[in-house]
Amino acid sequence: MASALSERLSKLVKTMRGQARITESNVQDMLREVRMALLEADVALPVVRDFIARVKDKALGQEVVGSLNPGQALVGIVHKELAATMGEGVADIDLAVQPPAIILMAGLQGAGKTTTTAKLAKHLIERRRKKVLTVSADVYRPAAIEQLRTVTKQAGAEWFPSTPDQKPRDIALAALDWAKKHFCDVLLVDTAGRLAIDEALMAEIKDLHATLNPVETLFVVDAMQGQDAVNTARAFKEALPLTGIVLTKLDGDSRGGAALSVRSITGAPIKFAGVSEKIDGLEVFDADRHAGRVLGMGDIVALVEEVQKGVDVQAAQKLADKVRSGAGFDLNDFLSQISQMKKMGGLSGLLDKLPTELAAKAGQADMTKAEKDVRRMEGIIHSMTPAERARPELIKASRKRRIAAGAGVQVQEVNRMLNQFEQMRDVMKKMKGGGLMKMMKRLGGGKRGFPGMGM
Repeated sequence: MASALSERLSKLVKTMRGQARITESNVQDMLREVRMALLEADVALPVVRDFIARVKDKALGQEVVGSLNPGQALVGIVHKELAATMGEGVADIDLAVQPPAIILMAGLQGAGKTTTTAKLAKHLIERRRKKVLTVSADVYRPAAIEQLRTVTKQAGAEWFPSTPDQKPRDIALAALDWAKKHFCDVLLVDTAGRLAIDEALMAEIKDLHATLNPVETLFVVDAMQGQDAVNTARAFKEALPLTGIVLTKLDGDSRGGAALSVRSITGAPIKFAGVSEKIDGLEVFDADRHAGRVLGMGDIVALVEEVQKGVDVQAAQKLADKVRSGAGFDLNDFLSQISQMKKMGGLSGLLDKLPTELAAKAGQADMTKAEKDVRRMEGIIHSMTPAERARPELIKASRKRRIAAGAGVQVQEVNRMLNQFEQMRDVMKKMKGGGLMKMMKRLGGGKRGFPGMGM
């Protein structure tokens, strides 16, 4: 959706350049392009009609302000209405109740409820400093309970055991009792999903809701479902008082079709978005920022947050002190900088948050090749002995052959990696005397610094 809508609007901006006023004629041209892009993104037709009507109403006759031309002004209007359609601002979850706060996770099978439950647990632990307990009330899917146990452990939360022969209502009540006795702040209940909407599923989840009276009932939906998400959302809205939506797989190709449809159909705010398969791949949803991504404007705020999240400030300070003292920058330091970058989601993850024009210049194919090169460098360094990493000057012809064989590469690749390391070491030498931390602070925008790739 992002690329299609962005491409169409970019063409429109060029076409309308130089016109002094937004007219009925040029508005129709723009709306036709926007309508096609939304329908291609599988946004529900009623939602598209309502959206187009609002944009047309606000655009007609609008004066072009300052240096903006009509095309840019129209993009601004579309951006504002996209954000409004997805729910303006940020809607976080409500935990202002007597602990434990109960959060019920609802949705179809395959939407990613179980993984999202663990991701939300990690978010609550790290961002809200809460003690979290998870429990699976899915007694139909054999691996569901074990899957939740595994991902809960990865998230650092506590897990309450259940078995397929138990009733979901009994499981939920037992978990609630345990949560109260062990002073848990939040209880996350992962419910059963089906491959399609059915009466048994809805009756069961309505009974669970009535039993637990959760503070939050989150509807988990696959962002790539498109039109199918509308029917699912409507059925769950009729069955449950939904308080929020979690969009999974938002890093896929659809890029927002479901976000527009589901928000409009349910009336519930989108609270979280799954942006990767990693356990920390859950973002608080910001409609304004997502609208920017959809329109190809990128999300620089998310880019900075990703960098800060992956930054190890202590490691950065340690490296700066090491360089300042005159100690050499070795291959262990080089490997550490590669790891820092991987924590930030890799090159393609960062590229995704850049404005479309910048991302296009970087090129996805180039980024893919660069990521392969990074993994290759990592493998080469791991094939070295501790002594070789600490003293790269030891690496002569025979050692290079052994390292290449261990990493499964040609000797030329080892030479190339060592040349790149030498270039980085030269930069570090120039940073001697405190310049390194000053540079990182400037890039990081403050005291926290920015040691990504040592630059």
